[in-house]
Amino acid sequence: MLRGWRWLLASASLNTMIALALTLGHKGHGIGLHALGVNLVYSQCIGLAIWGLIDLGRAWLTPDEPRHWPRLVGIVPVGVVLGFLGGTLVADTLLGDPAGGSLTMLGSGQSAGKLLMSLAIGAGCTYYFMSQSRLASAREEAARASAQAEAAQRQAAESQLKLLQTQLEPHMLFNTLANLRVLVGLDPARAQTMLDHLIAYLRATLGASRATMHPLQDEFERLADYLALMAVRMGPRLSFTLDLPDELRAAPVPPLLLQPLLENSIRHGLEPKLEGGSIRVQAQMQGSRLLLTVTDTGLGCDTATPPATTTLTSGFGLAQVHERLQTCYGAEGAIEIVAIPSGGTRVSISFPLKK
Repeated sequence: MLRGWRWLLASASLNTMIALALTLGHKGHGIGLHALGVNLVYSQCIGLAIWGLIDLGRAWLTPDEPRHWPRLVGIVPVGVVLGFLGGTLVADTLLGDPAGGSLTMLGSGQSAGKLLMSLAIGAGCTYYFMSQSRLASAREEAARASAQAEAAQRQAAESQLKLLQTQLEPHMLFNTLANLRVLVGLDPARAQTMLDHLIAYLRATLGASRATMHPLQDEFERLADYLALMAVRMGPRLSFTLDLPDELRAAPVPPLLLQPLLENSIRHGLEPKLEGGSIRVQAQMQGSRLLLTVTDTGLGCDTATPPATTTLTSGFGLAQVHERLQTCYGAEGAIEIVAIPSGGTRVSISFPLKK
């Protein structure tokens, strides 16, 4: 409806310019108000009648424009001729010539010229408006296709993220059960305590929804549960600190994103070290990006080989972290592994914070 009113306004503006041009071109004289008024009445009546008939013909006879557009070859000339005759008759009536004096002059060269001019203008305007309509339809179709593609891509990313999560949770569980099996033979009492922590951890983790995102506070709570499990086994050889600012507690992150980093620190950094060590998990903002850092005082990584290459391709957990970052954030997700000169490793992941 809005497009129809816009085209009507454009047609009326074109009719006004035609009337002005006819008045200026009449025998080279200046503009006369009476001549301009007469030409304006005829131009508007004829132009609007032609526009209306062609538009009605398009609506009735070309419901599917891409398939029915050849019908315009007949609609346009018929609309122009009928619109010219009807518009002229209406203008004659409005100007006090109900007998249709202008229609009796159709045989003259002047009237024939006006009819041909009307035909050319009608065909040109029809082509223009039809092109604009097709362009608008193409844009709407492209917007719908883009929205559908984005929805499909988002759904695929969510499915991939859930698949990675279902792969990661059993991996963590098997590692914990392996640790528990060792502890059963060494210290049954501590094994019982560790089993109690494991049950509580599984109840909290597996009872949660399979959402692709959860608050960072929930992530840190699961880390605290996991580190409590590991502290039972390692005793005083393990200490940890979790640093989560209040303003970041509700920040959305993929579930179990940081846990593989803790597993890697304990298994490869702290457990092989006789005196053990500490782990610090920290969250902070860097501009519009969320930075999550896991730092340990373990044995460290091999500085002779780029750690981001060797660790990400060889460790299941870190490979999962990298893949989940790519799934959720694409090229904007980053992971960095640095060997600390004084001993230990720092792993940092960063990504834009989703609101």
